[in-house]
Amino acid sequence: MSSASFLISSFISVIIAPGKYVQGAGEMANLGSYVAKLGKNALIVVSPSGRKRNAEVVEASFKAADVEFIYEDFNGECSRNEIARLVKIVKENGIDVVVGVGGGKILDTSKAVAYENSIPVAIVPTIASTDAPCSALSVVYSDEGVFEDYYWLPANPNLVLVDTDVIVKAPARLLVAGMGDALATYFEARACEASGANSCAGGLPTVAAMSLAKKCYETLIAEGELAKLAAEAHVCTKAVENVVEANTLLSGIGFESGGLAGAHAVHNGFTVLPQCHHMYHGEKVAFGTIVQLVLENSPEEELFEVLDFCVRVGLPVTLGELGITEIKEEEIMAVAEATAVDTVVNMPFAVTAKDIYAAILAADAIGKTML
Repeated sequence: MSSASFLISSFISVIIAPGKYVQGAGEMANLGSYVAKLGKNALIVVSPSGRKRNAEVVEASFKAADVEFIYEDFNGECSRNEIARLVKIVKENGIDVVVGVGGGKILDTSKAVAYENSIPVAIVPTIASTDAPCSALSVVYSDEGVFEDYYWLPANPNLVLVDTDVIVKAPARLLVAGMGDALATYFEARACEASGANSCAGGLPTVAAMSLAKKCYETLIAEGELAKLAAEAHVCTKAVENVVEANTLLSGIGFESGGLAGAHAVHNGFTVLPQCHHMYHGEKVAFGTIVQLVLENSPEEELFEVLDFCVRVGLPVTLGELGITEIKEEEIMAVAEATAVDTVVNMPFAVTAKDIYAAILAADAIGKTML
């Protein structure tokens, strides 16, 4: 009896999620009313271009909700130096809530700054290019853009607000990059479930997390191309709404409470190559997903479903599309070695740098057959 109890208690499943998730056309106009429930003196972290595009709506909503605010322009990287700079600004100005408005690196920085000051954070993605908005995680880079570490936070954002009217004003490539990030969610969660690896949430994947991860993949396959076409026309359709939710909420909960494995490890490996720095996070993750499937010796039908999806929406399937026009053994091995010490250790079998090197080149060769 005591032995059985021990076994049951040792297999703990955990799922985590943002405090509130709001999605809809025109919702940025209500941002102030949501933030007012979190604090009365806000620091808004935003890029100069993002501020120009959204200031009128944001300021009107904050004034209507009687919330004081100051802006601070983002310096471009979620680095330790940038986090420290903004932490100081929060302390100097008596800020009691951080509001991140923009892309993934702005949002990750805002989450870290809020945690460092023990205050709430509201996350307002203006693009749907990653699943960063919902997570209790900040990905930290050097000031030069090279991946350094994961910064695990004690809680998910208090609020995630997604205005789909804003999302469709951005270039369609950003929505597609988000699909690339979300594409990995199910396959990485599946690998972690098979290996018994703990997820980012600190336990085994729950049935709910695995279901969300699978639904994320199914939504992309069914509606991703339709959403891309609508985004290219800068209009919001039901397909866009569904894919934005898949990119942001389903993938956010799915990756965090399902787990990371090969695909994101490969992405992080590619950050050591300067010629890949112009590619979006999700674009590199998409290629990393193909590499993971090659490592797993995935069934041909599954592998080519993923490849076909990537080609249809415009995600990279070759090294050349990632900017690596000349393949050098030492560079690909450097990527493989960086990958081997990352979350690829959560795969349900041992993976060496040599294995990863071979899978990268094989994925590239297979991808070329699709073009």
